Amino acid sequence: MVQACLVCSRVPEGSLAAWAARADMEQAEKPSASAKKHVRLQERRGSNVSLMLDMSSLGSVEPIQPVCTPRDITLQFLRTSSHLLRREELQQRAQSLTQLQEEFSKIPPNFVSPEELEIPGRASKDRYKTILPNPESRVCLRRAGDQEEDSYINANYITGYGGRPREYIATQGPMPNTVTDFWEMVWQEQACLIVMITELQERKEKCVHYWPEEQGSYGPFTVRLRGLSEAAGCVLRDLSIQLEGECRQVKHILFPSWPDQQTPESAKPLLHLVSKVEETLQAAASPGPIVVHCRMGCQQLRDQGQVDILGIVCRLRMDRGGMIQTSEQYQFLHHTLALYASQLPEVGSH
Repeated sequence: MVQACLVCSRVPEGSLAAWAARADMEQAEKPSASAKKHVRLQERRGSNVSLMLDMSSLGSVEPIQPVCTPRDITLQFLRTSSHLLRREELQQRAQSLTQLQEEFSKIPPNFVSPEELEIPGRASKDRYKTILPNPESRVCLRRAGDQEEDSYINANYITGYGGRPREYIATQGPMPNTVTDFWEMVWQEQACLIVMITELQERKEKCVHYWPEEQGSYGPFTVRLRGLSEAAGCVLRDLSIQLEGECRQVKHILFPSWPDQQTPESAKPLLHLVSKVEETLQAAASPGPIVVHCRMGCQQLRDQGQVDILGIVCRLRMDRGGMIQTSEQYQFLHHTLALYASQLPEVGSH
């Protein structure tokens, strides 16, 4: 019925003439009043009048095309965006604040809406309402079994350099009610290194003190401090984590020089942090993931002599929304990698 209504205005003139002639003949027969009433009722119902519709007059009909949702557009941008910079281009690019601001402003944040995480009790484990783990890459605690609320932690696996899966874990600073979950994640993922790039307290609490001064118990886990040192703005702790009869070694590096939504005063301490991370990984027996900013760019510069900072940030946001918070931080990453590139030997030199 809907289709007939849409195309009634397209009935050919010949068909209309035939219908009019037939109507004249019916009128000449002079039906009774009751018959007229019956016919009119049938006509309104469409049961006694047949229209010849010429469908060719509609022309060709385009096939239905799939509609791209905003989410599809976001993911397509994050998957395909790239801007390779050679080593000699990095310094100039790092000084182009306007261009970097424009480039950064086009990167979709890829934040998650609460409706995508319908997990009982989830909200009590989130430090911020707007910073939620992307469902596709979120870490799930396995001890929970079928209890979905016990499996939740605000953390995501992050793809590493060269597409290596689960090379990092990005997580919020632990809260008083999530410290045990944090150490469970460290144990479950066999993490050999924890990198913390914030102070415990800035304008407000950013993270609870989740490690012990000497020894502490967190649920079934016992964590002990084995050693402490400081170097180039970093505080390094050697920790052990024990569950029942098994004990593992974990490095903890605190880098407090990166203030929230701002940038450090100098790039050198950050490069020192990257160096410490590399040393730790070379000595580590555990294959588990780590958390650290900027390391992928250093790896790409060493291997290829060029770096795709735009592509790196897009891949980070594919796994966890909002990674790299401001255009100033985006510029600082360019500046840091430009400094790192200047310290590398020239390609082909020995």
